Amino acid sequence: PDGRYVYFSEDVSRGPTFQYNKNPHEGIYAIRRLDRDNGELIDLIRLPGGAVRPQPSPDGRSLAFVRRVGDKSVLSLFDLKTGDYRPLWDGLSHDQQEAWAIFGVYPNYDFTPDGQSIVIWAQGKLWRVDVASGQASQIPFSADVDQTLDEPVRASRRIDDAPFQARMIRDVARSPDGSELLFHAAGSLYRMALPNGAPERLTDDSGFEYSPDYAPDGSAIVYVRFDDRSLSQVVRLDRASGARLELTLEPGFYFNPRFSPDGSRVVYSKQTGGNLVDFRFGLETGVYWVNSAGGTPTRVARDGYDPRFSADGKRVQFLTGGGLEKLYKSVDLAGAEPREHFKLKYADQLVPSPDGKWIAWTELFNAYVAPFPDTGAAVSLGRDSKALPVRKLSGEAGQYLHWSGNNQSLHWLVGPAYYSRDLKDSFAFVQGAPEKLPEAGDLKPMTITLSLPTAKPQGQLALVGARLLTQHNGAVIEDGTIIVDDNRISAIGPSSEVSVPAGARRIDVQGKTIMPGIIDVHAHANHFFNGPSAQQNWSYYANLAYGVTTTHDPSANTQEVFTQAEMVRSGVITGPRVYSTGTILYGADGDFRAMVDSLDDARHHLKRLKAQGAWSVKSYNQPRRDQRQQINQAARELGMIVVMEGGSTFFHNLSMIIDGSTGVEHNLPVAPLYADMIGLWSRTQVGNTPTLVVAYGGLSGEYWWYEHSDVWQKQRLLNFFPSEALDGRSIRRQKAPDSEYFHITVSESVNALRQAGVPIMVGGHGQMQGLGTLWEMWLIGQGGMPNAQVLEAGTIAGARYLGLDADLGSLEVGKLADLLVLPGNPLEDLMVLEQVEQTMVNGQLFDSQTMAQIAPVAKPAPEFYWQRHGVGRAQAAGFGRMGPTAVCHCPKGAHP
Repeated sequence: PDGRYVYFSEDVSRGPTFQYNKNPHEGIYAIRRLDRDNGELIDLIRLPGGAVRPQPSPDGRSLAFVRRVGDKSVLSLFDLKTGDYRPLWDGLSHDQQEAWAIFGVYPNYDFTPDGQSIVIWAQGKLWRVDVASGQASQIPFSADVDQTLDEPVRASRRIDDAPFQARMIRDVARSPDGSELLFHAAGSLYRMALPNGAPERLTDDSGFEYSPDYAPDGSAIVYVRFDDRSLSQVVRLDRASGARLELTLEPGFYFNPRFSPDGSRVVYSKQTGGNLVDFRFGLETGVYWVNSAGGTPTRVARDGYDPRFSADGKRVQFLTGGGLEKLYKSVDLAGAEPREHFKLKYADQLVPSPDGKWIAWTELFNAYVAPFPDTGAAVSLGRDSKALPVRKLSGEAGQYLHWSGNNQSLHWLVGPAYYSRDLKDSFAFVQGAPEKLPEAGDLKPMTITLSLPTAKPQGQLALVGARLLTQHNGAVIEDGTIIVDDNRISAIGPSSEVSVPAGARRIDVQGKTIMPGIIDVHAHANHFFNGPSAQQNWSYYANLAYGVTTTHDPSANTQEVFTQAEMVRSGVITGPRVYSTGTILYGADGDFRAMVDSLDDARHHLKRLKAQGAWSVKSYNQPRRDQRQQINQAARELGMIVVMEGGSTFFHNLSMIIDGSTGVEHNLPVAPLYADMIGLWSRTQVGNTPTLVVAYGGLSGEYWWYEHSDVWQKQRLLNFFPSEALDGRSIRRQKAPDSEYFHITVSESVNALRQAGVPIMVGGHGQMQGLGTLWEMWLIGQGGMPNAQVLEAGTIAGARYLGLDADLGSLEVGKLADLLVLPGNPLEDLMVLEQVEQTMVNGQLFDSQTMAQIAPVAKPAPEFYWQRHGVGRAQAAGFGRMGPTAVCHCPKGAHP
């Protein structure tokens, strides 16, 4: 009270970042005291159970605080003279010690002026707690609230069977004479005569192709080829003869090959693989060059990426580092004489002009250019650099920057839109510059028009005799028949009323139950590996094996996920339907942050993502309410949806609901919810995907399943999941009472929201591909939600949320044939979902246990790298590291 001391609570647990599942009984928070007279800072209260929310008494003799005792949060009193402490009242609501509690670990409270009582919130009420006795009495309180609610952001989209235009165009190169483009789409390289030729395949190779570059004289092309068995190779293609030469001597993971200025050498980087593709041949990584006619490669750097030769061909330039601390460096051809050219924070891709006089780069999604300074020391490079004249090139975004052969123009992509800008239009001091330089937004792009086929099987199937859980207004058909023509349902009804067409393949499903395929709207499905795509993607097969036929990834690498989506849609690879937000609209610091300070900023970000294949975006930790509102408004204008990162930020969550977001991802950190919160939310149609597998506030639901089931022994999962990764996550498991699993309390509130009319969806968060989605459905059921509503959450509710309910989510005539054949009735027992026998996606029927295709044509089960050679057991030899299936997508692993 005299103002000398400042009391505060601080997370003093090990490590610099937020972590799930910390142990409050061991202690997470301590109360610290700062002496304002001398600056002394001490730990005042550091106890098992933690200590949070300090509040000094009016006389300065005591300090009230909150700690965890067993499964209760307890209001306690600390004697500032003796150091003694005692519990006052154990009726508090669950504190937020285990959550990402940036708004406080418990609501504010205070002593009454006489110091005899404490007034505090708990259990949805206000209470007066007598300091002497610890007796609590309720303080009557009610309020009439008038609140304006915005309509939720909504958008609908049809899934067409016709050919589609590729939107994720990437890895672009322009011939030195400007007559031709090379680019990557859906796994292959295409060539296109400029200005408006029809794209055609560069080769007829069955492998995937990436990262092309032209020889300076245009006579050859170098690129990376990949397939699951032989991995990557750097290939030189002679344009005249079509002859191919592999320049790398062994398989590996190679990136960004480029010719030297005289065409005699090729530089590239070698990196490690990932858990989707392989871990072999991940040794001796770094930057290499090799003679373009073949020979032994020379390594010039042990780390580095995106290499290229200097203008004179005597040095190799490359990037090192990552995040907000990157360097652009160079070495000579022997790997000696290192030099640093640029220090980088937000800039990522750097592209010097062929003559070495200019440097172009991308920064926070836009493209910039400046003179290349020859100072002999590193220069800080960024859009706000004062030491150099900097010009913004792009209006909304600029990726895959590259120069014309004559050094006079820059080119870049935004989806299929191909932009060009002359240097003379960027700087007044360049010869030929106009009197008034055009603005970046004035450019008109050329459109790369590449039509890809939508995969569509041929044939007619009749599934006869099953119980049909249609998810169409809750209708159940006993002894029903479904007719599938190609990839859509053409008839459905009681078997007595649906005739099997002549020539249709009849599949007897007597005694089985058929339901729609599961839609996981929060599915992180390994979309962060910025490298070659697996031809047999075990993550996708695991999802299909457990009945997940549609995924929506609300945080992914944009180029990776939309490439994968187009590969699945065109039938290049097998998988569930893939939809995504692409890279999150990240509001905190990072070299991928999305700065939103106006409605126009929001429009620009949404337009660039939509151009590449998104129709949903994820607003992620944008700190101000007006920023989130601007994103919502931009989405309304552009026909997109907005899923909000819940982020354990309850106050932000309230405004997300009030302002009409499409939905809130993750649970609210506060539970149980009371009538005020439920009543507010029920008056909107803003959805919630609670992701109980990673629920805030206690042990995550994922760990409940490790405790209660032998996950590492599930053969179906082992068919599609590297056992080493599974063993590490599941064998050595902890045991805890259910009271430690806060997801159960959260699930009860999720059920209360659903009964009040709030849309609830299923999101497995990628914690365990396929099986984790079923865990999430079962966890939702633990809160008391009826089985029928849990199934609804996993099917038609998800389709409505994503705006896909005209084609997905229920068994109806005209909808896509995505369905599951089960041995029992999940309306009676949800656990039967794990026993799915057959999965149909897009009219193709698979044996769910092995993922061998049954119909309309038979195909063998997939084979994965660890099944061929058990490489995962050799990690100690430098093959890389197995990670969790859900790659964390926040800075420093601090995923909320």
